[in-house]
Amino acid sequence: MKTFVLAAIATAASFTVNAQQESFTQLLTSYYNIKDALVEADSKKAASNATAFITLADAINGDSLTEPGRKIFQSIVIKLQKDAEQIAGGKNTETQRKHFQALSDNMFLLAESIKLSDQPIYQQYCPMKKAYWLSNEQIIQNPYYGKQMLNCGKVTKTIK
Repeated sequence: MKTFVLAAIATAASFTVNAQQESFTQLLTSYYNIKDALVEADSKKAASNATAFITLADAINGDSLTEPGRKIFQSIVIKLQKDAEQIAGGKNTETQRKHFQALSDNMFLLAESIKLSDQPIYQQYCPMKKAYWLSNEQIIQNPYYGKQMLNCGKVTKTIK
């Protein structure tokens, strides 16, 4: 009987950790969707994706994280939600891009502290804007200038 109970607890803990990892991966994907909408200069799509991002961030509780990871997550998630709220409420891509810079900086802090994905995360930099963003690919697609300077930037760091 004890073996069964221990196996059930281990399975439940494993499920919780896997579900938590899936939540972080979905949050990162939602961030990428905001970035892609800004690359396309689609303010409505950026706002919609930012709203989805807020919902996902709100659903993550961080219970399966270690104590230091949970503290980092709890301090950053509030900032992420505020940044995304500004993008969701933005009426044009210029305003949304300003807030995307803060969102990107906070996502980078989270990505460095907590494993968000099994795939590499590329931190990229725009020298004209002097701002960073995250991408799931090495190819530069600049969200700060879109088609004006689509390939302006470079990969500065890879998080694995």
